[in-house]
Amino acid sequence: MHTWSRTPSPIRCSTPGIGSKALSAVIRAELPQDIPAIREVNKSAFGGTQEVNIVDALRRSCPDLISLVAILEERVVGHILFSPVVIESSNGAVPGMGLGPLAVLPDFQNQGIGAQLVRAGLGLVQGTSCPFVIVLGHPDYYPRFGFERASAHGVQSQWSQVPDEAFLLLVLDKPAMQGVSGTAFYRQEFEGSA
Repeated sequence: MHTWSRTPSPIRCSTPGIGSKALSAVIRAELPQDIPAIREVNKSAFGGTQEVNIVDALRRSCPDLISLVAILEERVVGHILFSPVVIESSNGAVPGMGLGPLAVLPDFQNQGIGAQLVRAGLGLVQGTSCPFVIVLGHPDYYPRFGFERASAHGVQSQWSQVPDEAFLLLVLDKPAMQGVSGTAFYRQEFEGSA
């Protein structure tokens, strides 16, 4: 079993927001007391409890999570989760990480908080032996972080209804990913979510 979880030190991030105003958030690992706020962030951002339930289930059953929060004025305003995924290829299973969900409270969206969370999370993942990150997300948002269509690397989603342009891959270790193609599988907690 691979363990990629590391507890990051809090970092302060500034990203230009709407207009020329910059928001500065503290990005840190989630703490037990953050759980109710994380639930509210995901519920508010997605308009339901599906993502809340997935995050709670993963927290209970998966020790290999990277879960970060964005703090503004002592309030949790954003959350990102990375959990293990596996690409089943003809050469065997290749473990990596899946990004998602990424959520920001509606009042703080489009102000750089999500980008701060993505950069901080990818920074942690890049410091490990993880060869790739997969995301099911907006095709106009994630390429700025280096994500490309997974299909360009011969990787497809376990869910046939996922649009090709929304299933994205970031290769972190090119030698480890050489010749890897196949189907990416998320943990069972995600079943029924796509």
